[in-house]
Parts: sequence; C-alpha cells; structure tokens
Amino acid sequence: MPEAHAGRLFDHVHLRVRDVEASKRFYAGALEPLGLEITSEGEGWFATDELFVSADGEPTAGLHLAFQAKDRETVDHFHAAALEAGGRDNGPPGDREYHPGYYAAYVFDPDGTNVEAVYHGPVERSAKSVVFTWEST
Repeated sequence: MPEAHAGRLFDHVHLRVRDVEASKRFYAGALEPLGLEITSEGEGWFATDELFVSADGEPTAGLHLAFQAKDRETVDHFHAAALEAGGRDNGPPGDREYHPGYYAAYVFDPDGTNVEAVYHGPVERSAKSVVFTWEST
C-alpha cells in the first residue's frame, strides 16, 4: 500500500511581500476555508502555523505553496475565497493527473506566488497535526 509522509520536511516558510496588509487580507480569506487563521502578527509581518509573511526585503519570486484540504468542497471554497480576497485565478478546482484522487485549485497571491489547495483523495491520517508544547525552563 502506498504511503506518504507530510509535516516533517519544513519547519516554516518565510514569504516576503510588497504590501503586508494586502497579503494579510488575501491569506486570511484564502486560508479560512482550510481551517487556518493568522495566529500572530506584528509591525510588518504576520504568521499562520508554518507560514511567516513579512515586508522586510525584496518580495519572494517564483514560489509555489500548496495547502492540504480535507475534501473537494474545501478546495472549491478555498478557490472562491482566495479570489474574493484579492487573488487571481491560476487554475479552477478540478482533478489533476498527478495521482488518482488529486483534486486542486490554484490562485496567485497579490505578489504572484502560486497558492494551491489540494485534496489527495480519501486517505487515513496518522494525526491532524504535530503539536508542540514548550516546557518551562
């Protein structure tokens, strides 16, 4: 039986943008259907889980980010919400030929980063996420 592992390769991704407020509106809207939200923010930056976004340098170019979705309907909602939040269409929701069950949608964020939501078909997950709890020292 095929097996894939996720959540162990990257600790975080740092995306640099031109306009942090426009990007915050985009990511807050696009990620809400995926059950994600902005978890912290400060002057010129914000973060959600493993994604850190800031306006402290030359904007990131040519990046493709893919977020997991729990089902096809979530991919559909992501696409609509991302367009409403200022994204540009880069591929409507639909089946892709990467592997059986791969259903995805693509949008460009305000700086041209290709942002995808993907449902890999019915799978059994070993855990929803990895949870870190810091011990006091």
